Amino acid sequence: MRSRVKELRTQQGLSQQALASAVGVSRQTINAIETGRYDPSLALAVHLARHFGSTVEEVFDVDG
Repeated sequence: MRSRVKELRTQQGLSQQALASAVGVSRQTINAIETGRYDPSLALAVHLARHFGSTVEEVFDVDG
């Protein structure tokens, strides 16, 4: 699954730690999502999408 988390995070000028704190996970979790080593749960994907004002489909591409 391809993720736009890093792109969206940097557009907002957030560090991995700031985003992690905002959505209630560790910085390592954000790093793992950004590098494709971890696919988030549906709940976390929704939380991240809402944080960015996007839909889950706009943040995560399951075909990518």
